[in-house]
Parts: sequence; structure tokens; C-alpha cells
Amino acid sequence: MTSTILDQLRGVASDLFNIPASQITAESSPQTIDAWDSTQHLNFVLALEEKFGLQLSPEEMEQMHNVGEAAKVIENKLQGSR
Repeated sequence: MTSTILDQLRGVASDLFNIPASQITAESSPQTIDAWDSTQHLNFVLALEEKFGLQLSPEEMEQMHNVGEAAKVIENKLQGSR
């Protein structure tokens, strides 16, 4: 996994969930971040779509159980669009 994509996702999550990026890891999830509820999950997905200029399918959104999995989905999507 490209660390820059993970780092960018950590930045988005930091802004959205209002916690320091240093506290966000690939394992960070709705179970470990209090502010990450279903509404914030949609906001997270929308922020990622805007940041990376792509559109995620409902299936891809469903795969994003934590920050690391979200980074993998984004990376796969970006590689597929080349």
C-alpha cells in the first residue's frame, strides 16, 4: 500500500473526525473513533471522492471498515483508472 495514500486518508480522517492525524492508524475504524458513525462514514467517503477525483460504488464504500481498507480501495480504484 502506498504510504502517501494512507497519509492523505489520515489527513482527511483527522479533519473530519477532529482528532490528530498522529492518532489515526490503518487499523482506525468506527470502533476506535467515537465520531465515526454512519453519517460521518458517508462524509468520509464523499471527502475521499472529492480529494482523489473518483466515484466509489456502494460495494467499495462497504469495504471501508477501517482507514487501511479505505486506502486499499482508493489505491485499487486509482490503479484501475490508469
